[in-house]
Amino acid sequence: MEYLSGVVERITFCNEENGFGVIKLKSKGFNELITVVGNLASVNVGATLRLKGEWKYDSKYGKQFNAIEYEESVPATIAGIEKYLGSGLIKGIGPVYAREIVRKFKEDTIRIIDEEPDRLLEAEGIGPKRLEMIKKAWQEQKEIKNVMLFLQSNGVSTAYAVKIYKTYGNESIEIVKKNPYKLADDIWGIGFKTADKIAQQMGFDRNSYERCSSGIIYVLNELSNDGHCFAYREQLIAEAEKILELDKELISTTLDKMISEKALIAEFIEDENEYAIYLPAFYYSETGAAKRIKEILKEKSVFRSFDNNRIIKQVQEECGIQYDEVQVEAIKTAADAKIMVLTGGPGTGKTTTTLAIIKAFQKMSAKVLLAAPTGRAAKRLSETTGIEAKTIHRLLEYTPIEGYKRNEENPLDCDVLIVDEASMIDIILMYNLLKAIPSHAVFILVGDVDQLPSVGPGNVLKDIINSGVVNVVCLKRIFRQALGSAIVKNAHRINKGDFPILKGGKENDFFFIEEEDPKKIVEIIKDLCTRRLPSYYKVDPIHDIQVLSPMQKGEVGAYNLNLVLQEALNPSKVTIKYGGITYRLNDKVMQIKNNYEKNVFNGDIGIITSINLEDRTVVINFDGNLVEYDVTELDEVVLAYATTIHKSQGSEYKIVVAPITTQHFIMLQRNLLYTCVTRAKKILVLVGTKKAIAIAISNNKTQKRNTMLDVRLRTEEK
Repeated sequence: MEYLSGVVERITFCNEENGFGVIKLKSKGFNELITVVGNLASVNVGATLRLKGEWKYDSKYGKQFNAIEYEESVPATIAGIEKYLGSGLIKGIGPVYAREIVRKFKEDTIRIIDEEPDRLLEAEGIGPKRLEMIKKAWQEQKEIKNVMLFLQSNGVSTAYAVKIYKTYGNESIEIVKKNPYKLADDIWGIGFKTADKIAQQMGFDRNSYERCSSGIIYVLNELSNDGHCFAYREQLIAEAEKILELDKELISTTLDKMISEKALIAEFIEDENEYAIYLPAFYYSETGAAKRIKEILKEKSVFRSFDNNRIIKQVQEECGIQYDEVQVEAIKTAADAKIMVLTGGPGTGKTTTTLAIIKAFQKMSAKVLLAAPTGRAAKRLSETTGIEAKTIHRLLEYTPIEGYKRNEENPLDCDVLIVDEASMIDIILMYNLLKAIPSHAVFILVGDVDQLPSVGPGNVLKDIINSGVVNVVCLKRIFRQALGSAIVKNAHRINKGDFPILKGGKENDFFFIEEEDPKKIVEIIKDLCTRRLPSYYKVDPIHDIQVLSPMQKGEVGAYNLNLVLQEALNPSKVTIKYGGITYRLNDKVMQIKNNYEKNVFNGDIGIITSINLEDRTVVINFDGNLVEYDVTELDEVVLAYATTIHKSQGSEYKIVVAPITTQHFIMLQRNLLYTCVTRAKKILVLVGTKKAIAIAISNNKTQKRNTMLDVRLRTEEK
């Protein structure tokens, strides 16, 4: 092993997730800057480092120093201190303030900040507000460094230090030492495997109850990410055995203890002759949703006594529309039933029928509320009905501290609640919504049951339909104005299992470009988004065109397409890096985690409107909602020039461009392709092979989700 000392001149690359970094070091005795690689996540420009490692020669990058560990000392020179402070290390001190502070305090700068911070007011431009920001950031930075050193000594990426400190504060090291598995439960982005790695380094017993129970919960959470509300006991034990590499007997004993302590809930399913194991939140949501639906159905609708035929006639005259028999049935059913599902594919008149139902209820002097699972879907519902529609979270007045303010004790003030894009609602959200619906109210769910199910656990809309206890009206007839659309016709063909008609034409709205080579597909998509589509249809490539891919990974996956399109569509030089991704000013981004404090949710799309390198913050505009992110929170957002089809649920885009190739073989399913096609409002362009389209259409085996809602709805209460 050799030692190398020097000052960090430049950070070339930093992956915040695994801590790997590439820096340029200025060292005595070397004429040129030295390239250093290794776990360097917490290093800042201007820092003086003493590194331990070895020299190696990389065929592409030349001579490099491979650092295994390092020590950091405060820079000694005035230039070094200025560079160090101006690097973004301390929130509130950027290059300008760093210059002023160092000009005032010279070599004594670091001591002044550490021991006499109030004297910073003597520096030009620093007022009481900025002083408080600097004092807080300096203290945090010292604590975070301690957490980083602790993690480093246990062989774990220092990238998690900021998140751990933000969650636990000054108790961080104490909590992690006591039970590192808490990290997996409490901190988003740190899974069981990372927590387990920390625990093993700290010498935790592999057979400990903490480790085994944490592994079981990890498996249940992973299954919930795939849409399951529960795991069968044997399935759970088998999956936990793979992850924990422990004896089945020990896992089974731990499971029994968790059930006896009510950390998990077990329920015997007679038909399967198996126990279903639930995380409590999913069990109470599923049983609670079933119970609440039954309670609402018990009461008779107060609108049954109205003369529906007369009201329908009035609505038809006002709107200048002659409804067909199924639409008339939908309006009558809405008035007669307490809960109704209105379903149908594109072009079948769901919006027209919903509007007719609203108008009919208004004629009966009913107070109607409208909601949808996402901001985009709510906005679209508002535009099509002319009535304000809210997201379900906003409707229920959700706050992170108090939870849902609207509930059984404080129900919604309405006679009718209509929820659009109902296929997206998971079991937990549905339960909270049902709790807030007053028992006298009518509840109408509108959605396309053939789309992909919710991202969260459950298969709520399908289960409600399959239970047979709720009135369902299915619109099947495609209306004349929609028949001219190849998007609509092909969506219905795909849904029935027929191959789409791929004939293009200038006046068409459905296009197919045949190409097998993934590299060429990427180039075609880039050309479509930057040149061909914007110039022909006079659209904004960032706001009006959305690339949808079946997968995240691979050459034609969303991740790579984002990098290509960002480079092609956003020339901004104002950037900030986090998690191996460079975010640029004006980038299109998507939130990938529900963040109730910020009031942004999984799937929301926004634009980066400002990057403050001094405060290390980013502001993102989500449809008029301006949200500030600290740089360490940027793992909650990803670039969104391209996104997966799963993430596009509930959204509509003027133009959709989608690669569909056999590279995506594992994801090619009929409902995935159907969802993709139905996202396009004006134009759809598929780029790929007919073989891939055929594979998707022939694969109608959707993954069965472990849910019991339909069974619970059919079963009489004991």
